[in-house]
Amino acid sequence: MSGAGAEPTVLRVAIDRKVYHPASAEPVEAVRGLAFAVRSGEIVCLIGPSGAGKSTTLRILLGLDPDYEGRVEPDPRTDSARPGMVFQEPRLLPWRTVEQNVRLAMPRARRGRDLDALFAHLGLAPWRGRYPGALSLGMQRRVALARALADEPRLLVLDEPFVSLDDAAAASLRGLVVETVDRLGMSVLMVTHNVAEAIAVADRLLLLSARPASLVAEVTLDRPRQVRDRAWAEATRAGLAAAHPGVIAE
Repeated sequence: MSGAGAEPTVLRVAIDRKVYHPASAEPVEAVRGLAFAVRSGEIVCLIGPSGAGKSTTLRILLGLDPDYEGRVEPDPRTDSARPGMVFQEPRLLPWRTVEQNVRLAMPRARRGRDLDALFAHLGLAPWRGRYPGALSLGMQRRVALARALADEPRLLVLDEPFVSLDDAAAASLRGLVVETVDRLGMSVLMVTHNVAEAIAVADRLLLLSARPASLVAEVTLDRPRQVRDRAWAEATRAGLAAAHPGVIAE
């Protein structure tokens, strides 16, 4: 991505405080003073230690948890601002076909729109009438991606989207995501534990502290993705691990 600073903002998150109140335990502060933005056309990766509050942050910015102090702009609970979402698991209905799974996630008024180009681009055209059980995990993830993209959101949110895939399948799906969002000009916010994966695809990294989650560092990766070789990626990871050992493991 070039000239990111001049691009308009598609998401602005400012979570002043999020506290859980278990029925029979002490309150747990999950997030404190976490603020960031995602600009048009960029890929941002959110990285933090296990239990840091990444899932809590996702629930808030998706509009699934309104019980927090702060704000998310635009309001994700409105149809026009709702991001496309790809979860860790495909979450497909096994009794529905591939095409039915994709269309059911769309607003009712738009379910009849032409999806031929989307299915063709994602390599799903021959599978439209098949059921999820007939597909590999990698292909099911493609269906989940198609479902998230079908209503042409401005923002795509990915929660560990390549976990449990072998290296070849993960690399193929990563490339497909990058190609798709570049072609459509949308933005991506991806949560991942895989630092190498983030370094391969992101324009910016957002590094989170341990719970309560706050922003430790914002790292811009200004080398074009197509020329990020292994040596550069390993050097970048080593530099991050040295600077932020509590977030990036050696």
